[in-house]
Amino acid sequence: MNETPARPIPRGSARGVFLAFLRLGVTSFGGPVAHLGYFRAEFVERRRWLTDREYAELVTLCQFLPGPASSQVGFGIGLHRAGFRGALAAFAAFTAPSAALMVAFAYGASWFGGAVGAGVLTGLKIVAVAIVAQAVWGMGRTLAPDRQRAAIAVLAAVAALLFAGSPGQIGAIVLGGLAGVIFCRGGDPQAGIALRFPVRRRTGVICLAVFAALLLGGPLLAWGTGSGALTLFDAFFRAGAFVFGGGHVVLPLLQAGVVDPGWVSDQQFLAGYGAAQAVPGPLFTFAAYLGTLAGVGPGGVLGAVVALLGIFLPGFLLLTGVLPFWGAVQRRSWAQAMMRGANASVLGILTAALYTPVFTSAVTGPASFGLALLCFVLLVSWKLPPWTVVLVGAAGGVLSGCLAG
Repeated sequence: MNETPARPIPRGSARGVFLAFLRLGVTSFGGPVAHLGYFRAEFVERRRWLTDREYAELVTLCQFLPGPASSQVGFGIGLHRAGFRGALAAFAAFTAPSAALMVAFAYGASWFGGAVGAGVLTGLKIVAVAIVAQAVWGMGRTLAPDRQRAAIAVLAAVAALLFAGSPGQIGAIVLGGLAGVIFCRGGDPQAGIALRFPVRRRTGVICLAVFAALLLGGPLLAWGTGSGALTLFDAFFRAGAFVFGGGHVVLPLLQAGVVDPGWVSDQQFLAGYGAAQAVPGPLFTFAAYLGTLAGVGPGGVLGAVVALLGIFLPGFLLLTGVLPFWGAVQRRSWAQAMMRGANASVLGILTAALYTPVFTSAVTGPASFGLALLCFVLLVSWKLPPWTVVLVGAAGGVLSGCLAG
């Protein structure tokens, strides 16, 4: 009788989890990779809620699944520490500050007028070029380190450009995963996960069933009811369900979901994406900005809530659903190979998004190209925090506008 119990008793309170994550929610700048560093410093080194091995295995699982990786890690830490109440507390505390700031920006952006306001919005769009370029630059070294994955990434980029919209992007990810099973095998199987969570297998199956029902039935339900709120929820749910790695990778899926149907303009989209770099917390709260401005659904704060629920829910359902079964799946070589190919496809899709709409919409001449290049160098070589570069881009946009005028 020396087996580890399948459902450990949570060791902390939801209130403690909320307060710990709220502090991170207002101070964690720098995007998903930086968030993982903040989490390790806070919960492994400082609070000792997890060991290094447990934390590393949780991060591996969240990178394996679609969804916002850093938010899923936070959700998992809260779940491990204080059960489902702790998981919800971690999500709410880490997400609410940046979501509130993005809603405020959505309302305030409409007040931007004159040369200064137009210059700030132009600068934010240019910053988005540098941020996405940095993401492609950094992810390329890890997601496509060999010839096979580099080839998959290139083909995925071409497919995303030739077949614009969600079908082309989702198809590229699926085909990339299949190509990975064929061409990206190899490497040592990873050990099974040691970290245990208070999740029964029955609960996992229910979560996976709800995910599948919303993914397959959501479009039909939205079409059948004609509800704008359901249409908005479904668009963000599908974006959250098909994005691997989180963070900047969601950009092309959101662009296809809200810009292509005309719910949000290209200018609004890129300005909001630039502003999202200047706030702490998860980048997926960009959805709050888009839901506030969207031409479908309730709009305003309620639209932001619908969009946030839509984009975060699939990742959390998948994480909760997979946790009871992950150890057995993780050891299989075909699953690891499939994820190598899918991740390479994600890199290709992000590269295509860097070209259009990001670059083509923001860089309109030598001055804007020079500012984008400056922001890129500040991020990559000077390693300035993104919020600082956002300020530089906004100031540069104002200066360029004044000189042009």
